[in-house]
Amino acid sequence: MELTTVWFALIALLWAGYFLLEGFDFGVGILLPVLGRDNRERRLLINTIGPVWDGNEVWLIVAGGATFAAFPEWYATLFSGFYLPLLIILVALIVRGVAFEYRGKRDDDRWRRRWDRCIFAGSLAPAVLWGVAFGNIVRGVRLDARHEYVGTFFDLLNPYAIVGGLTTLTLFTLHGAVFLALKTDGEMRERAGAMAARLAPAGIAVAGVFLAGTAIAHRDAIGLLLFVAAAAGLGSAAVATRQRREGWAFVATGATLVLAVFGLFVTLFPDVLPSTVAAANSLTVHNASSTPYTLKVMTWVAVFFTPLVVLYQGWTYWVFRKRLSVEKIPA
Repeated sequence: MELTTVWFALIALLWAGYFLLEGFDFGVGILLPVLGRDNRERRLLINTIGPVWDGNEVWLIVAGGATFAAFPEWYATLFSGFYLPLLIILVALIVRGVAFEYRGKRDDDRWRRRWDRCIFAGSLAPAVLWGVAFGNIVRGVRLDARHEYVGTFFDLLNPYAIVGGLTTLTLFTLHGAVFLALKTDGEMRERAGAMAARLAPAGIAVAGVFLAGTAIAHRDAIGLLLFVAAAAGLGSAAVATRQRREGWAFVATGATLVLAVFGLFVTLFPDVLPSTVAAANSLTVHNASSTPYTLKVMTWVAVFFTPLVVLYQGWTYWVFRKRLSVEKIPA
């Protein structure tokens, strides 16, 4: 197997890990004003992701760095053509991170409400825009012969990409509700479980439209199998949430996100950014990659350090595995 293919697969794995872990972070932030009725309940919701949210974002940093090093042409075209939506995502993540740190710095309700709104907005914007971005990557954009984006910002807001944004929004919110039902106890556990049960049909409907449209447009057999498996996972999540089996529901929503990301990357291969102007203008794993020597050095670095990162993050989740309840939050 060529190293370009290996690194394409590794980048797919990094994005799948990011959507799996940061997805429920975004969901918790979106549900903060819905499930958190007072300050103690909102503190409870934030505490469920407090020890892990910043570690989850490492997957995004590594995915971006790996793309830059392994496929610099893809990185350059993507970040120049998608500059505005990616800038909005970056600002939203910064505001969200600052809000987590600053909301408790003053004992003032209005101060906390302002930062709570920042957490909500900083979770909502990326949850939508990541789907829009990946929708455009899979669908293709206007690239000229020099592999430069020649479209406009509004070209990125096409119907397929918008459905992609609604898909990530609903799936992340469902994933977050299931995580809260798994992580909390008492009334909040029941409330989050009921919210997950209400969100599951919407997730099935929106994701079904997006994945079915992708499968019909690209007609890739392996991608279709992965999309079918993702749909089965989402259906299993709906059943598990109804039965209040939080652990299985979380596994099912996580598997749905991972399988959907893998399906999109398999459908995309060997392109990394198709051109809707002419097929010859498309970026592929071959014309967008770094030199073989660079890929070889990166491979050895990944072999040594990736297991360490995964083990450390797994240990973090094990340490903070216990359920939380409002009664454990000081007044």
